[in-house]
Amino acid sequence: MAKYFCPYCNPKYQFHKNDNKGYLYCGICGEYLVKKTQTKRILLSIFGIFLIVLSFICILLFSIGNYQNENKKYYQLKITSSLF
Repeated sequence: MAKYFCPYCNPKYQFHKNDNKGYLYCGICGEYLVKKTQTKRILLSIFGIFLIVLSFICILLFSIGNYQNENKKYYQLKITSSLF
């Protein structure tokens, strides 16, 4: 459910009323309520998901690169030792 607030009144002392059309308004000043946006929460969650995915991608890339380097060293050692 969306949260609504009055932009002019103190949030501690707000209470909401409905008019006959179903719109919410402030019980203190009579101004219509504004829907509270949750952009901050959305941005933080997208940033968190991005960091988790990025860390998994980095781990995967570094492990593949390390595996290829180990194989090259092993084969080079095997080739040089078989020549002598």
